[in-house]
Amino acid sequence: MLGKQAIFFHQGDYHSKLRRLVLRAFTPESVKNIIPDIESIAVDSLRSWENRLINTFQEMKIFTFNVALLSIFGKDEVLYREDLKKCYYILEKGYNSMPINLPGTLFHKSMKARKELAQILAKILALRRESNKEEHNDLLASFMEEKEGLSDEQIADNIIGVIFAARDTTASVLTWIMKYLAENPTVLQAVTEEQEGIMKAKDDKPLTWADTKKMPITSRVIQETLRVASILSFTFREAVEDVEFEGYLIPKGWKVLPLFRNIHHSPDNFSEPEKFDPSRFEVAPKPNTFMPFGNGTHSCPGNELAKLEILVLIHHMTTKYRWSTVGPQNEIHYAPFALPQNGLPVRLFPKKQS
Repeated sequence: MLGKQAIFFHQGDYHSKLRRLVLRAFTPESVKNIIPDIESIAVDSLRSWENRLINTFQEMKIFTFNVALLSIFGKDEVLYREDLKKCYYILEKGYNSMPINLPGTLFHKSMKARKELAQILAKILALRRESNKEEHNDLLASFMEEKEGLSDEQIADNIIGVIFAARDTTASVLTWIMKYLAENPTVLQAVTEEQEGIMKAKDDKPLTWADTKKMPITSRVIQETLRVASILSFTFREAVEDVEFEGYLIPKGWKVLPLFRNIHHSPDNFSEPEKFDPSRFEVAPKPNTFMPFGNGTHSCPGNELAKLEILVLIHHMTTKYRWSTVGPQNEIHYAPFALPQNGLPVRLFPKKQS
C-alpha cells in the first residue's frame, strides 16, 4: 500500500541514498525556515478545537498531516491539500484490513485510493517541473534533483511513506502529552511558566529556532512521554549476518524484533519506570537505553521535524488554553500505536474565558 520503493523496505545503497535525501530536507537548517508556517497551522488547529469536545488523537492527526504536507511540498501544499487528504484518508483505512482485493472491500477501496493518490502526485511532479525556475527547499525538491535519478514511482512511494511515518506517530505523542500534562499539574505549571517566559521575551513575535532551544523543561516532558508511552513499541529487523547475543545464536536471515517498550520500562535503565517523571532527563540516559526514534542507519530521519512541531503546538497550547479530559482513562488502546482510551476525549477552553 505504501509502495515497494518506499525507504522502509530497503537497505544498502538505495536506502542510504533515500535517507540522505530525507535528512537533507529535515536538517535543523531546513526545518527552521518553516517554523512560521508550522506555527500558523498550530494556531489554526487549536482555534478550531475551542469550546468543544474533541477526540484528541483524531485532531492531532489532522495537525500532523498538514505539517507533513508542508514539509514535503512547501507552501505549495495548500494547492493540493484537500485532494491529497481525501485519497490518503481512504488509503489509511485499509492499512490493517484483510488483503482481499474484491470490489466493495475496504482493501479494494484503499488500493483504488492509492492509485488516485499516485495520479495526484504525478500531476504535482509535472507542475513542479514546469516551474523549475522557482527555488524550492522542501522534501519534494530533494527527491526531484536530476542527479539523484529517482523515478516518479520511487518519488511517489516515498512521499506516501513519509506521510505515513510522520502522521500517526507524532499525533500519538501529542495525545499522550496532553494526557500526562492534565494528570500532572505540577509538571503542567512548570511547562506553562517556561512557555509564558518565552512568549513574554519574544513580545508577540513569531517563534524562532532559537526560541525552541530555550525549552528544556518542555523538551524533557517530550522525552519522558516518548519513554513512558513508547509509541514505537518495536520494529521489524532482519539479521544480515550470524549474531551471538547473550549466549544465543541468531542466524543470518532470521527476523528480529527489538522491543523498545521493554528497554524503556526496564528498572535497570530507569528507576520507577512506570512513573511519569520528566526530571529524570535532566541527566542524559545511558547509551542504548532510550531509543524512541529507533537507532542506527534505520533511525527516524524526521525526528527534528517531529520534535519541532510538538514544541510549537505545546507553546501555544499551554500559554493560551486550558483543557480537561472526559471519561475514564485507565486503558491503553492500540491502533496500531499505543493510545489513551478512546483517543483521549478532551474539552479545550481559551484561558481568557472565565
